[in-house]
Amino acid sequence: MTRIETVEALRPAYDLIVIGAGPAGMSAATEAARHGLSVLLADENPGPGGQIYRAITETPVQNRAILGDAYWAGAPVAEAMAAAAIDYAPGATIWHLDKHLELGLSIGGRARTVSAQRVIIATGAQERPFPIKGWTLPGVTTIGAAQTLLKSGGVVARGRVVLAGCGPLLWLLAAQYVEAGAPPSLILDTTPSENWAKALPSALSFMASPYFAKGLGLMLKVRRKVKVVSGVTALAIEGEEHATAITWKKGDGAEQRFAADHILLHQGVVPHVNLANAAGVPLAWNEDQACFQPEADAWGQTPVEGIALAGDGMGIGGAEAAATRGHLAGIAAAAALGRLTPARRDELAAPFRARLAKELRGRVFLDRLYKPAPHFRRAADEAMACRCEEVSGKTLREVVSLGVPGPNQLKAFLRCGMGPCQGRLCGLTVTETIAEARGCSQAEVGYYRLRTPVKPLTLGEMATMPASESDVKAVVR
Repeated sequence: MTRIETVEALRPAYDLIVIGAGPAGMSAATEAARHGLSVLLADENPGPGGQIYRAITETPVQNRAILGDAYWAGAPVAEAMAAAAIDYAPGATIWHLDKHLELGLSIGGRARTVSAQRVIIATGAQERPFPIKGWTLPGVTTIGAAQTLLKSGGVVARGRVVLAGCGPLLWLLAAQYVEAGAPPSLILDTTPSENWAKALPSALSFMASPYFAKGLGLMLKVRRKVKVVSGVTALAIEGEEHATAITWKKGDGAEQRFAADHILLHQGVVPHVNLANAAGVPLAWNEDQACFQPEADAWGQTPVEGIALAGDGMGIGGAEAAATRGHLAGIAAAAALGRLTPARRDELAAPFRARLAKELRGRVFLDRLYKPAPHFRRAADEAMACRCEEVSGKTLREVVSLGVPGPNQLKAFLRCGMGPCQGRLCGLTVTETIAEARGCSQAEVGYYRLRTPVKPLTLGEMATMPASESDVKAVVR
């Protein structure tokens, strides 16, 4: 592996560019290099691992029991990537990708464009928005952000800590906090009770999966140390300059209140779709996972020739499945560029396909059980629907009532999706809220239509680009 510290060290072109150094991206880059491709692995983080294996090569957490075996499974993946003949560019902001396979990126305040014959987008997942009253107050963060602090800095929240929401990641963080000697004060579980009936037909498959024993162990560990309130149907956070308490209800029951210093929210993860969307990859609505995901085939290939997907960015499957999908995408890239015959491609892919089937076993059960309640996926009237432009749920509904059909038309009224995050934090919330107000499906409402730059790009960075025709085209195309 050659570490790329500046844009000047980049080659002008590569056989393959992989975007994202999580389990899928690391595996895709390693696999492709094994078959002789010149590979650039670009990632915005300072080190490999992505979200699930964040800081895997440099975490200060030395007690392996705290982060658990599932985290440390990322070490050999990172080691294999480090040993591969690839260029690795950490700290790289990817702000452009088009159908001509030109990539725009910035490193250290300087920007360049690089071309490729194939591109694999492995940008992974992000946490679903949780737009309840008070969710933007200081003292409120997401479970994923809390995990980032734990993995990269060895930091845990102290004092009266409340975890609220649903999903496997919530239970994982709670177990990690228990193991670290800092158990949360309270867990408010919002898993809808009606989800059990929808998930039960898939229960046998789940019980035969590796998730079952792991999940059961985590929940037992947490419940022995932490008070858990199940069946929560309403949440709100109190505070002015800082969150001071959280209130909740169960069904038609009385409102209850708990004073808190830190509130950690989570209701699942969804594919990170912005870069694929801006590159022209169509999105489809996944009803079980209640999110949009880019269209791709079993090899990860999208309808845009030369652009493929790998990992949770093509549909949530977990870290192990993401790595396996990365290997498959790397094999497919090598075959597409003539390094492998179709027969050899299929032969190499066979064990990975068998592994993927095992890793995805039970996924339907988890998706249906932990699908968040519809009202938690829409912005409460008093909550921020779009944080960048400070648009409340109430304002959003008032504008939709004027006849606004979808997120793109909404931009003309409220600028939702036009701030620094380019819709990453509000996209699903806006779609869900419009669908409710119009009484139609999320698929009919659709998603933002995104364009370059998908991440903030300064004029100073643009000024550092060579004044060549291709670079100008990449910015304005």
